[in-house]
Amino acid sequence: MEIGVCLPAGVPGADGGQLVEYARRADQLGFSSLTVTDRVVYDCYDSIVALAAAAAATTRVRLVTAILLPAARPGTAVLAKQLASLDRLSHGRLVVGLGSGMREDDYTATGAGFGDRGRRLDAMIEEMRAIWRGDGPVPGIGPRPVADDIPLWGGGHSPAALRRAAAHTIGWISPGGPPQRVAGQVCAFRELWAEQGRSGTPRIGLNCYAALGPHAAEQAEPYLLDYYAYMGPLAGRLASGAITEPKALRAAAEAYDAAGCDELFVLPVTADPEQLDLIAKAVLH
Repeated sequence: MEIGVCLPAGVPGADGGQLVEYARRADQLGFSSLTVTDRVVYDCYDSIVALAAAAAATTRVRLVTAILLPAARPGTAVLAKQLASLDRLSHGRLVVGLGSGMREDDYTATGAGFGDRGRRLDAMIEEMRAIWRGDGPVPGIGPRPVADDIPLWGGGHSPAALRRAAAHTIGWISPGGPPQRVAGQVCAFRELWAEQGRSGTPRIGLNCYAALGPHAAEQAEPYLLDYYAYMGPLAGRLASGAITEPKALRAAAEAYDAAGCDELFVLPVTADPEQLDLIAKAVLH
């Protein structure tokens, strides 16, 4: 199983220099991917802009949106152009994880409809791929992606999201949870993949919060309680689930590997680049 890390673009107050150093260090330490989350109504960087900065500071690591909310954005053509530009800037290292999301305020802020977001996302997937081929409603929108397409990776856990991932993407990004439950989800998704007539094996990713070091654990709870405040009491359960010991992170990685995950994305609760060295020591060496 490969190990990726999330760029702390979603940590309030993160300094731009910290993000660039974080990306550079992730590239050098050998992490497989550098990911971003996507929110509008929060003290965070725009995910595509953050990955563009990371692209300039790296040469090897994959750049993954895990996940992007296309239907919360104003229009397909501009988004397709932004993603194709990022793909070209990174020499084809972009993978677009996408989903419809569950925070209505993000949609309200951009003036996008919330109730029909899944249907619109399905249409946007088809339109973005047409634009990347050089077609689309107005042919000629460039640049073209390096491989004339960009890999898409499905997120979300509703029946519609799972069907979308199985039918139109390279696999599924799990929101996380106990390894035993994840193992069942992986089996169920592989069955859905086959039902959609897909060949080969779907790629499974998974998000996992970790806070290592003497002070990082103290930062985990307030950050996660704030980030997931919209979920009410469930935010407390999510905050308490952050991994705070290197041995526990190693054990979790091994358990998720056994559950059928292909790549684990470790999400930080701090923008301190030193956190990367601790994560690397726990799961890469």
